[in-house]
Amino acid sequence: MAGVADEICFYRGLQGLSVNHPTANFHINTGNRFGGDPALGAWVNLGLGTENSNLPGFVVLPELSYPQGGPANWSNGFLPTGFQGTALRPQGSPLLNIRPPATIDRTQQRRNLNFLGQLNRRHAERHPQHGELEARMQNYELAFRMQTQVPDLVDLSTETKATRSLYGIDQPRTDNLGRRCLLARKLVEKGVRFVQLYASTWDSHDYIAKAHGSLIDGVDRPIAALITDLKQRGLLDDTLIVWMGEFGRTPDNGIRGGIKYGRDHNPNAMAVWLAGGGVRAGHTVGATDEIGSTAVDVVHPIQDLHVTLLRLLGLDDDRLTYFHAGRFKQLSQFGGEVIEDLIA
Repeated sequence: MAGVADEICFYRGLQGLSVNHPTANFHINTGNRFGGDPALGAWVNLGLGTENSNLPGFVVLPELSYPQGGPANWSNGFLPTGFQGTALRPQGSPLLNIRPPATIDRTQQRRNLNFLGQLNRRHAERHPQHGELEARMQNYELAFRMQTQVPDLVDLSTETKATRSLYGIDQPRTDNLGRRCLLARKLVEKGVRFVQLYASTWDSHDYIAKAHGSLIDGVDRPIAALITDLKQRGLLDDTLIVWMGEFGRTPDNGIRGGIKYGRDHNPNAMAVWLAGGGVRAGHTVGATDEIGSTAVDVVHPIQDLHVTLLRLLGLDDDRLTYFHAGRFKQLSQFGGEVIEDLIA
């Protein structure tokens, strides 16, 4: 990471509201601690769509174990189903049954989908209140188109040896995240608007000194490679990278409920870094107190970060709305403030 530090904007003034993993995950992903609302990626998918009709506009690259809260972290919420994140499996086939059985050729599959579409449209005309059926039909068509692109897209053997080495692929500590970072770059190249990666197991508490060294080794090289690769390809200025967790850590080994948990969950001092996409590269914004317990400078809540990310992507939180349950709703819930210090 040291080699790409000049491309990064560090922000140390963010504050959240939750100390529990699921609710904190929902908060950073959807703006709502209790789940059920659209994820940031779903809002971006609504606002920008995809540049490639053969791929989803919002793709998630999880680890084998999903983050706490599960798929609700990339849900469409009250938006139409087509805006939800599509998770690609980290091992085996990226999507189950992405290839049809050998006994069904593409022409026959097309005829089957056409016939199914006729039946679904007939049902939709009779039952217009079932709006989800239209999204289901669109998903069938997208899945059909994805069959031609996804297998080749996830095949990293077509990348040069130098590129694979850059990301640390085939190296024990970096292979996991390295493969997903490289796949993220390929997805961006193919026109996917929003790609979300997860790198978990950081909840070390009183094992931080033992655990974080190897964890850092596993992410340092792939992350730097992604920034370097995007820049070399002329994509970094048009790609926004955001790296964050669901909360920060307390500076002490405090006691909670009679138990010492080590460096505990701390939403009062959260750190984020951003790169590319119009951010103020090479700067550090905000600060905590002298012991890292709470943010004290350029302090903003999570909804302000969301509003800022939308601004960097060319979207306006106050205009990107969707009518639901009697009112127009937006990512920030009730509005937010752009963190101007993060923008170049």
